[in-house]
Amino acid sequence: MDYGRLYALIEEIPAGQVATYGQLARLVGLTLRQVGHALAVLDSVEARRVPWHRVVNSQGCISVRAEGGGEEMQAKRLRREKVHFSETGRIDMKVFGWPGPFNPDEWR
Repeated sequence: MDYGRLYALIEEIPAGQVATYGQLARLVGLTLRQVGHALAVLDSVEARRVPWHRVVNSQGCISVRAEGGGEEMQAKRLRREKVHFSETGRIDMKVFGWPGPFNPDEWR
């Protein structure tokens, strides 16, 4: 499956903001699993270009990966962008949530 449109959409998320798997899935017509898989299969070159760390679950938390690891790196990158976590590890989506692209219809 070609995830190019999804990766291009993720590149639109500005530093200091996060989007959810569901939000991205709705915009590009994928399932949550497909979005998760697309992020899991990023190669090292794509991972430098695509800000994968700005994608969190619907509760505003970093999702634990099936293969393990990466969660602390994701949190570190988000903290560098001044995204704050509560004591329970949640991100306030009202403060840091990405409202979406300027023209959401172009991604459908």
